[in-house]
Amino acid sequence: MRSKPCIAFLSLAISAMAGISAYAESKTRPNIIYINADDLGVMDVGFNNPRYRTPNIDKLRAEGMLFTNAYAPASNCAPSRACVFSGQYAPRHGVYTVGNSDRGKSRDRKLIPIPNTEHLTADNFTLAEALQQGGYKTIHLGKWHLGRDPLSQGFEVNIGGDKGGSPTGGYFVPFKSGSMKRYNRQYPKGTHRVDIFADQAIKFMRANKDHAFFMHMAYYSVHSRIEAVPEFIDHYKGKPVNAPYASMIEKMDQGIGRILDELEKLGLKENTLVLFCSDNGALRNISSQKPYRSGKGSYFEGGIREPLVVRWPTVVPAGSTCDTPVIGTDFYPTFLAAAGIPKPSDKILDGVSMLPLLKEEGTIPDRALFWHFPIYLEKYVNQDYESHDSQFRTRPGSALRMGKWKLHEYFEDGRIELYDLEADLGERNNLAQSHPEKASELHAVLNQWRKQLDAPVPAELNQKFVADPAK
Repeated sequence: MRSKPCIAFLSLAISAMAGISAYAESKTRPNIIYINADDLGVMDVGFNNPRYRTPNIDKLRAEGMLFTNAYAPASNCAPSRACVFSGQYAPRHGVYTVGNSDRGKSRDRKLIPIPNTEHLTADNFTLAEALQQGGYKTIHLGKWHLGRDPLSQGFEVNIGGDKGGSPTGGYFVPFKSGSMKRYNRQYPKGTHRVDIFADQAIKFMRANKDHAFFMHMAYYSVHSRIEAVPEFIDHYKGKPVNAPYASMIEKMDQGIGRILDELEKLGLKENTLVLFCSDNGALRNISSQKPYRSGKGSYFEGGIREPLVVRWPTVVPAGSTCDTPVIGTDFYPTFLAAAGIPKPSDKILDGVSMLPLLKEEGTIPDRALFWHFPIYLEKYVNQDYESHDSQFRTRPGSALRMGKWKLHEYFEDGRIELYDLEADLGERNNLAQSHPEKASELHAVLNQWRKQLDAPVPAELNQKFVADPAK
């Protein structure tokens, strides 16, 4: 199932453009800055774990709202980002993983997985396109991973974004390859990507301070490869933490601080919505997410829980907390609602606006949150990911959260797992047998959702599968 071109919305946008432009120029609408860290776990920020130094992210938390039950829409990079920018769950756009869906050894895969779509198709009207056509100036900085060029998917300015998912050429000047090579002549040796992004973000904000803008600050930090930041590495020596990884987090936090400081200098802080989060959990072998189980690539909580903070001084109460479960597909309708831009008439959005929660003026409908992953994702050699077996972080399946309950279904053997997250945040005590009625109820909800979205479920057996890999 794919989104259709938004012809009706385009016509509406063209006919209303003069009014929209005047509205944007009046600065009654907020600027929107969406800061997305890469592979940063929920336990990798200072306000959740004092081992990490993140004073600027912590300041965002102190001045905004913390969502304590926030989820990424997928457990690895490309599908999570595709869900956010399409506003849709994965079965609608077909981006389920990074690269091919049959990762790992063939003899270990019982099923033929569903083929993966690597990027969002051109007819999927993105969040950036909706804001751009609604009168916003748009800039992307950092990791894109959803197509060849973000300029074709809603952005007017692109700093370093391309189809790649890792920091090609490294984190420091000189970049040996990739789209950041053009900065090698502009910056001295040893300059970090984060500093270049901050410079370019500040340049954009200054040029557009009198016009509503949307900034997607998509850091590559802290995606591997792990490269220590010399100015911060000493802060973590002798401490129970991966010091190079922690130094990368602190460097990203420094870059965020520069952007936030510039907002204040330009007088834009009060009317700017800043959302900070990550795209999925951290790699388990680099950063433990305890009390949450597992990490990136897994659909246990450690793979999909994320740190989520929203600051909007004129709207969001400082130091507030929201326990309502939310997910990355909610960002699209939230940003449109904040901007006063109507939803495209023929665009399906699976999320809901978080605005009532942000204003503390209401609630959102009770609902389940869903994940669908009809693919295989292998483990790295000799690493303990706290998953089910020695071969994979993810085997084909689906999951949902509804209230305090979390249900997993795995397609190879039909296994159902049920967890009470209030009593068992680490998902260790499977209650499917002791609570069969609840398991059956949630399984029915999951089945109905898959039917509604026409979600593909792999059923074809892999003839190369070996039941006992030791044979």
